[in-house]
Amino acid sequence: MTPQTKTLKVLHYLQAVRLEHGGVVRAVLDLGATLAGRGHEVTLVTVDGRDAPPEWSKPTPAGEQRRVPTLVAISRSESLRDQIKPFVEQASLVHLHGPWQRQNLVVAGLARKLGKPYVLTPHGMLDDWSMSQKPIKKRVYHALFAKGLLERAAFIHCTAQAELDQAKRWFGRGRGVVLPYVVNFSAFATLPGPEPARRLFPVIADDRLKLLFLSRLHIKKGVEALIDAAALLKKQGPDFTLVIAGPGDPGYINQLKQRIERLGLAGQTHLVGLVSGVDKTSLYQACDLFVLPTSQENFGLVLVESMACGTPVLTTRGTDIWREIEAGGGIVRDANPATIADAVRELAADRPALAQRGKGAREWVMRYLDVDALLDQYEAFYARALAWKG
Repeated sequence: MTPQTKTLKVLHYLQAVRLEHGGVVRAVLDLGATLAGRGHEVTLVTVDGRDAPPEWSKPTPAGEQRRVPTLVAISRSESLRDQIKPFVEQASLVHLHGPWQRQNLVVAGLARKLGKPYVLTPHGMLDDWSMSQKPIKKRVYHALFAKGLLERAAFIHCTAQAELDQAKRWFGRGRGVVLPYVVNFSAFATLPGPEPARRLFPVIADDRLKLLFLSRLHIKKGVEALIDAAALLKKQGPDFTLVIAGPGDPGYINQLKQRIERLGLAGQTHLVGLVSGVDKTSLYQACDLFVLPTSQENFGLVLVESMACGTPVLTTRGTDIWREIEAGGGIVRDANPATIADAVRELAADRPALAQRGKGAREWVMRYLDVDALLDQYEAFYARALAWKG
């Protein structure tokens, strides 16, 4: 917090703090933690806080300034309005997450009644691909509820211009602003090297080109296109190992295994499940190229994590930060198997250049997502919201 910045009292409402829900939860946790570390008062209200840091639930000793957010777990069975009202009253402003949660209507209505501005981060839920899923249901809900929720917000916060370009058609008179997620890169400051991952997964200990997919296993992530691209690479080269890491629905994982078997890739393609902590960081480092042929990501935390580990990335325009990824040396292509295979083949032709691309990606992402610089921007963003007269 700069000397000119007043202490903010920010209330986040997030229905569930479950890391399995992906980037949304990680983004809220990292933003809350870094803001609190600057001396701001951050409160996170949720009905399910099982994956929040345990210290957030502990009281601060008398006489000490609190440097972590305060976690407030409320009951599903009692009135949300009654439970959250005291925290809205104490807040300077409210930060909501997602346009489709009915609970956000309650919190936003209470904030307006109490004269507190609110901002809303859609987290990619207004992207074209997202809006094409269950479109009738979403359009009806938007017309009845979400349009007003969005237009009455002080700001709609998007993480990239590409996200704002898609989202703005849904909030009419509302005001959009672009700010990247704050990502806590402390775990990436000193990297563990590839050896922990090589010991854990001996299949990546040789000199073959190593491709990595690490994300939730879901149809929108494009893992099937990647497997099909691997089949083309097996026929045409180069020699490779593909590691697919991440959790997913057991039925879908079984379908992926069958696809791998059918295409004759069992010896080169390995589903390794959830990988986390130091093992995950090391796995990024142990691979030559991270591939995420996704249909939709508003930010793609795994992409910037890979870049922070010095591993170059190949992704699609389905990632809203694709322009930023390209600026950092990432490769952006269409999400079809032939195009993916061609890009991998082209990059693999010069392995030293590929490694150098990864080094540049790490340098770039550490500049682009510098936490202190971003927190300055978030402080200014919240100050503008507080000054808004809606």
